[in-house]
Amino acid sequence: MDKRILLPTDYSKNAFNAIKYALGLYANVQCDFYILNAYQVSGYTLESMRVPEEGEPLYEAAKKESEEGMERLLQILKLQPENHKHRFHTICTFNSFVEAVDHAVRKNDIDAIVMGTKGVTGSMTMIFGTNTVRVMEQIKQCPVIAVPNDYLFVPPKEIVFPTDFRNSFQKKEIRDLMEIANLYGSRINVVHMDRDKDGALSESEATNKKLLEDILDGTDYEMHFLPTVKLGKGIEIFLESIRGDMVAFLNRKHTFLWTVLSNPLVKEIGYDPKVPILELNDN
Repeated sequence: MDKRILLPTDYSKNAFNAIKYALGLYANVQCDFYILNAYQVSGYTLESMRVPEEGEPLYEAAKKESEEGMERLLQILKLQPENHKHRFHTICTFNSFVEAVDHAVRKNDIDAIVMGTKGVTGSMTMIFGTNTVRVMEQIKQCPVIAVPNDYLFVPPKEIVFPTDFRNSFQKKEIRDLMEIANLYGSRINVVHMDRDKDGALSESEATNKKLLEDILDGTDYEMHFLPTVKLGKGIEIFLESIRGDMVAFLNRKHTFLWTVLSNPLVKEIGYDPKVPILELNDN
């Protein structure tokens, strides 16, 4: 399978760490990597009444800074082990971050986005960076892999996939999860997160569970039941118990898990990601 992977960067340590993770995750896959830096002019936004135009000093200075940062990044990447399966493309663009990501995804038919959980301006009081959350919320064409700060690549042998079985599943929704699992011979640990704590399934929930089992047939998977009050804490405890390497979730807005992972004050809920998050979309 050939892949087209978008790697957004603000040239921070966290962004570079996410790039290294992507190179490891897709080490044995033919990949075109698109490295994206979106720049703006200090003191201006795209919503301003007047935005600096190409040729103006402030615009040209911002463009030069972006392009020089990209050149430094490419030089650093040359120090990484060479992989003939990988090709790199660069994008430096004057745009807001999410708009730039959306445009790059559409123009280059991107299969996945890999990015850090926090950027250079990330506050220590926020687990997920604002840009990461906004990309997960607004970019629906492909999955997003969010890599925690300083996380070093290890093959994702144990993947945790929490669900409450309250919605049905489609194979296309979890195709990327199954691709990664098959690439590494990973086990998908489907965790029934039960807010009622009794483990009983309604008729519709049982139907959805059977549908998921049919979709996962041929993939190494196990079903688990996890009674928990604090959902994030439950995921964390389960991850530790199986030494999990990745958490995958299906991004359905207004469902319980999305409220856990998208809240900027995630610490209040108790979920602090220590492994990469694979966010899948339901469209």
